[in-house]
Amino acid sequence: MPALPPAEARPETRLDDQAKRENPAPGAPDGTPIFQRIKDHLLAQITAGVWKEGDVIPSEQALVKQFGVSRMTVNRAVRELTAEQVLTRRQGAGTYVAQQKYQATLLEIKSIADEVRARGHVHRSSLQQLERGKASDLMAKQFDLPPGHPLFHSVIIHFENGVPIQVEDRWVNPLCAPDYMEQDFASITPNEYLMQAAPLQGATYSIEALATPRDIADMLAIDTRQACLVLKRQTVSGGRIASIATMWHPGHRYQFAGSFAQ
Repeated sequence: MPALPPAEARPETRLDDQAKRENPAPGAPDGTPIFQRIKDHLLAQITAGVWKEGDVIPSEQALVKQFGVSRMTVNRAVRELTAEQVLTRRQGAGTYVAQQKYQATLLEIKSIADEVRARGHVHRSSLQQLERGKASDLMAKQFDLPPGHPLFHSVIIHFENGVPIQVEDRWVNPLCAPDYMEQDFASITPNEYLMQAAPLQGATYSIEALATPRDIADMLAIDTRQACLVLKRQTVSGGRIASIATMWHPGHRYQFAGSFAQ
């Protein structure tokens, strides 16, 4: 009778070992399923900038070899990241890092810096313009001020992990925020300053998709053929219109979300 092959070479044993690796027992020191480890690895590579938006990631076969697991397990990790819009699959071409859709909330007035940090990302801003101006007839009507009344004006680009995600074009009422021009907008956002100087009493806003002007496209590093999601917001403090802001977001990498419950 021929001798059995060593235990490590028997197919049944290999399958048992693979099952244990891919689905560790709940009481094991590390109870993380292997598909989740693969997801975490892929996410870590993307977050660290090893793979950037549009980069192809290793093939499923390469990941099978790297982690020593079944194709089914790797497929689950990749499939879930695709469903979560972290990855995108292109038929016959491979799997790529997807364009990220950065999100803003609607039912709260939050600093964009806080929203970025809440995602575990790095916020940076670049001041493009800071000036004193006078209210045009239209702006005077919006602020309920006489034409020619002094106003402050700022234009700032906000970045998330180095990617421009918003151009903030804001006009401010000096009667509500007299020290606006003295702020360092590299270390504080206009929203953060205004929430202190002119506590929010109310706000109105609208959102629409608009063609992107050349100057905005240049600041967002996009083509003018790409539409922007534009949030226009007017805030009230102490019975006065405190600020009117127009915030431009690249439509292909941004979304607005909100929830409501009673």
